Amino acid sequence: MSSWIPWRARAGTALLAALAGIGAFATPAPALAGSSSESPRSVTYHGYRIQVPADWQVVDLAENPRACLRFDRPAVYLGEPAEQNDCPAGVVGRSAGIVVEPITARSAGQTTAATARTQPGEATAPSTTSSDGTIRIAVEDAGVLVTAAHTPQTENLVRDVLASAELTQGAERTALPHTAQRADVNPTAAAGPQPGTYLGKGFDACAAPSQAAMNAWQASSPYSAVGVYISGSFRGCAQPNLTASWVTSQTSNGWRLFPIDVGRQAPCTSYSLKMSTDPATAKSQGVTAAAGAITAAAGLGIPAGSAIYSDIEAYTSTAACKASVLSYLSGWTERLHSSGYLSGFYSSAASGIKDAAAEYGNSAYTRVDHLFYAWWNGAADTNTGSYVPSTSWSDHQRIHQYAGEVTESYGGYSINIDRDYLDVGNGSTPTPTCTGANLDFASYTTVQNGSTGDRVKAAQCLLKAAGFDPGTPDGIFGPDTTAAARNFQAGKGLTADGVVGAKTWTALLSRGSTPTVQNGSTGEAVTRLQRALTAALGRTVSIDGVFGSGTAQAARDYQSSRGLGADGIVGPATWGALQAGK
Repeated sequence: MSSWIPWRARAGTALLAALAGIGAFATPAPALAGSSSESPRSVTYHGYRIQVPADWQVVDLAENPRACLRFDRPAVYLGEPAEQNDCPAGVVGRSAGIVVEPITARSAGQTTAATARTQPGEATAPSTTSSDGTIRIAVEDAGVLVTAAHTPQTENLVRDVLASAELTQGAERTALPHTAQRADVNPTAAAGPQPGTYLGKGFDACAAPSQAAMNAWQASSPYSAVGVYISGSFRGCAQPNLTASWVTSQTSNGWRLFPIDVGRQAPCTSYSLKMSTDPATAKSQGVTAAAGAITAAAGLGIPAGSAIYSDIEAYTSTAACKASVLSYLSGWTERLHSSGYLSGFYSSAASGIKDAAAEYGNSAYTRVDHLFYAWWNGAADTNTGSYVPSTSWSDHQRIHQYAGEVTESYGGYSINIDRDYLDVGNGSTPTPTCTGANLDFASYTTVQNGSTGDRVKAAQCLLKAAGFDPGTPDGIFGPDTTAAARNFQAGKGLTADGVVGAKTWTALLSRGSTPTVQNGSTGEAVTRLQRALTAALGRTVSIDGVFGSGTAQAARDYQSSRGLGADGIVGPATWGALQAGK
């Protein structure tokens, strides 16, 4: 079998479409800060005028209605997008782009609580929030919805373009429909967690297909699942069709969705948006990415219990790069779990997937729930060859992207897709986080085979949350719990005897995010710290989530006894010692 793995991001040939037709035209204008040395052009649509850099593509959708709204190259798109766009499947990455379209019932479905609205007589909003690398403004006096995509590097340029906006005499008011002004508050819902339990073929496309295309493909294609890019500040395509009502319609019709987020990429790539080379920072970035994905999913009506897949493109692995990627995925997974979602990971089988498989049992990382791997070998199955052992992610936790960037047509609708084969299920409930279980004890006494009680139940829950399944937490320490404890201990470099004593308790209780906490800090991390210090020191530390003088003294005592700087500030070194069971 071929082991060739695709690089999904492919630059297209630049196309400069001159504006034409009534209501859309371009003329020279004064210079715009941050653009090329050429004078920018003045672009007007529906009485809304902005100054865009001269080297941006300008596409009139009245002339090119099926043009793909892609943000991997600077462009401005004017007009109403066609319901079906000619988008390549493999667009990944973002530069900058702006879409100016009329306010209609369809476009209004894209609005959320973050959408700004201009005041009467104004063409720009003084304060606009960027959400997921996107700024959206409803300019009602011109009857247009403006969507601006950017990266951290291009945000100021995009904001300059938006700040240049003005109304012309041709502006005609269209109010944003009242029902769309907070479309994210009570969205219609998907028909259960996605993708749920499913075995069979699916596809993913850069932009969500139209309803008509989905209906035609459902009737005559071999596919019943579709990958949809719901979030991520590095998405390459706009999503004019993707709304909560679209999600409801597809899932009600029997489609399974596998939601995808495209965020920061591996630090050993040339992408413009990369995760940090510092693992702790990368993990924090994964948490942030997951929070954005959860917001997007909730706004689309995709419920808890669904899996969301982080798209990390192919990279040439190094030890440092691998550590960053797996740390990012740890933060991604932990944040998704905290809101009841499952975590998925898309990458090349030869890079990201192979790296994740190599650390499958390493408790230093929080393992993702599902794999979505690119291996374009043409085989519609979930075999992973030599990249992933058959025993890893073997419980209906796999999606295989087995062919890429092929155009297929059904019922008169052609779409450029990647072909996928799914074997997913047994995953409607994410890995337990021990929410609701009692983990707070005045002492964490040793438990082992034959022990019973609440402490055994707590140890079982913590082992399960760490990815080492002892079976249902029932408070009875039997052979399965012993095996799970041994595997956890081995991953931490502890004596693998299956006995949960002080060191194992310390490693289990401290597991999770590692923010710096100190006197005055509050929250879940402080609670975990207090539990872990109680186990490590063998004395009671008040477990209340408030870092006061007692916690500070316990932290100093722990640091001193472990040869750390005894300042009472719990940072990476102290967390590292605790999570290693020291």
